[in-house]
Amino acid sequence: MGYVGEIISLGVACLWTVAALASEVASKKLGVFVMNVWRMALALLFSAVLIWIFTGYPYPAFAQFDTWAWLLASGVVGYFFGDWCLFNSYLTIGSRFGQLFMTLAPAFTALCAWAMIGQTLSWQSLLAMVITLSGIAVSVLGHDNKHHFGVQLPLKGILFGLGAALGQGVGLVLSKIGLDCYETQVPEQMMGQMSDFLPFGSNLIRCVAGLFCYAAWLYVMNLKRKPEDRMTMRGSLKEKTGLFAMLLAVMSGPFIGVGFSLMAVQYTAAGIASTLMATTPILILLPSYWLFHQRITVRNVLGAVISVIGVSLFFL
Repeated sequence: MGYVGEIISLGVACLWTVAALASEVASKKLGVFVMNVWRMALALLFSAVLIWIFTGYPYPAFAQFDTWAWLLASGVVGYFFGDWCLFNSYLTIGSRFGQLFMTLAPAFTALCAWAMIGQTLSWQSLLAMVITLSGIAVSVLGHDNKHHFGVQLPLKGILFGLGAALGQGVGLVLSKIGLDCYETQVPEQMMGQMSDFLPFGSNLIRCVAGLFCYAAWLYVMNLKRKPEDRMTMRGSLKEKTGLFAMLLAVMSGPFIGVGFSLMAVQYTAAGIASTLMATTPILILLPSYWLFHQRITVRNVLGAVISVIGVSLFFL
């Protein structure tokens, strides 16, 4: 069957669209911190079960201190800081615009990789950054009824969106460093059995960091609240809609979505797969209109398309 990788890549974009919409619902129902404690705990559990089934180890076997250090740092930056910003952007400006700002993640990844590991920052990457920023600007800037030019989104939401993209970009580079270390620590005779599942073992370590940070921060926040105002895991069990949305977000995002994204690059070029998977800001337009009644304008569609074109330039 032709175009298997391309079809899987589009499927991943659809999964990440579902994850974004479900995360917005879950964040509103459960709160960002309670939702993410559940999310990290379940992602950790699913990852452990998966690698246990296929490698015989329910943990990242053979990973040494430097691997854990880099991947824990990645979890703090990506899963804690980045996702905290992302889910707050969903609450402030909606998942549609939150995903639009996430198209900046490749730009932050390129800048961080240039600064930390010396990867070349080509003119094509710089052009891609400019085009991606232009697409976001087209979507969020406009004229009001008095024909004043300005930003149509709250500043707090924009900062959350930028923080989410920055967290994912930096977290990805830290993950690469940790995964490279991990690959050197697996015995050669075991590599054939474990190579395909090293990313899942690495993600498990990142989930450990995310779970610890969210749980610790939730505990500290509750110390400052009155007993009746505290956000608890037990209390969240009453929010059936929120729990279902959270489970849907976990399955479609950090678990199944990540797995199929790894599969996509096995069947097609990484650049093609990455570009197709980056179409979430376009795919999310209609569902966000149906679910949350967010108005769609020609400017919104044009901005999303321009941003995706900018992202594609990073991988061509």
